[in-house]
Amino acid sequence: MVFANRHQAAERLATALASYKGQHPLILAIPRGAVPMGQQLARALEGELDVVLVRKLRAPFNPEFAIGSIDESGWTYVADYAESVGGTPAYLAQERQAQLDVISLSRARKTSPARRHQETTRAVHAVAPTDRPRRTHRHRGR
Repeated sequence: MVFANRHQAAERLATALASYKGQHPLILAIPRGAVPMGQQLARALEGELDVVLVRKLRAPFNPEFAIGSIDESGWTYVADYAESVGGTPAYLAQERQAQLDVISLSRARKTSPARRHQETTRAVHAVAPTDRPRRTHRHRGR
């Protein structure tokens, strides 16, 4: 499906999710590109908006090359090719921690500790589990 722009995509998504209107859904968006769409969805569905902070796991010798990603809960995706480009287990542990530190600083700047705990708890209970590829795994690393 092709959309003219993000606004149109959000309109169509709001239409598809119209059955949630009035149920105060929690809309989660990734900062930058998805936040305006999330705001539009939250308004259309009479819900609440929050952001999910994520960071790229960088390749050891090319920081622009992604070998995975991590979210603020510590959930980590590691691409199946990561080790072949230098993403050893030791490197990944170090990179995970470095990116979690950046995420923590970003979250602390955006919200108070009490609200952060409330939102994280609510988001964990609101998001349904999904089928994830076998190479995807959860790593807390904290």
